[in-house]
Amino acid sequence: MKRSLIVLAALGACAGVWAQRGERGVAPGSSQYPPLPRTESEKRILSTIDAAAKAGELYENVPAADGRLLRLLTEAVNAKHVVEIGTSTGISGMWFSIALERTGGKLTTFEYDAGRAATARKHFKEAGVDGLVTVVEGDAHRTIAGLKDPIDVAFIDADKDGYVDYLNKLLPRMRPGGLILAHNVDMVPDYVKAVTSRPELESLFYMQGAGLAVTLVKR
Repeated sequence: MKRSLIVLAALGACAGVWAQRGERGVAPGSSQYPPLPRTESEKRILSTIDAAAKAGELYENVPAADGRLLRLLTEAVNAKHVVEIGTSTGISGMWFSIALERTGGKLTTFEYDAGRAATARKHFKEAGVDGLVTVVEGDAHRTIAGLKDPIDVAFIDADKDGYVDYLNKLLPRMRPGGLILAHNVDMVPDYVKAVTSRPELESLFYMQGAGLAVTLVKR
């Protein structure tokens, strides 16, 4: 837990500096330093992301900078169970998998579109992480009810009108000290209001890319 608070504090400090400067994104030059794989498995995952993107196979719903943050936060809280709403073609799932290989965790990811779910499964297999990932097809507003295990990290990146409903359904399943991450929050003001008006939650907003809300479920 101490590590996760350090990460959140660092992000908050950076966000404050960028806001004061009227800037969006990372500090100058930081995007010039790509992730360096520590293991052959991590190298395979990163190579799969890179190769598929170059081949035009991936709908890049999560830019690399955001994917790296997902990985960092997941590993920092030593997550054992990550839940993702909106698998798309598997980019974010592969970033999560890098962390989950280190923590010994698993990913449960929900996708409405069967075509994208099939593409994601293909990429997970190519990356060698299909054993870590369970893809659940269908309407997540209903299928979330099937979740049994406590959630350490949740990631919402699906239909914008459904963000608050997803939040309400995930919260009872979150462990104290867990993180709820939501993508494209600059497009979802009702979600921002929801996570900033509840005393049991603490949120900050990382405005790299399309905007990521990082919400701590207080102990």
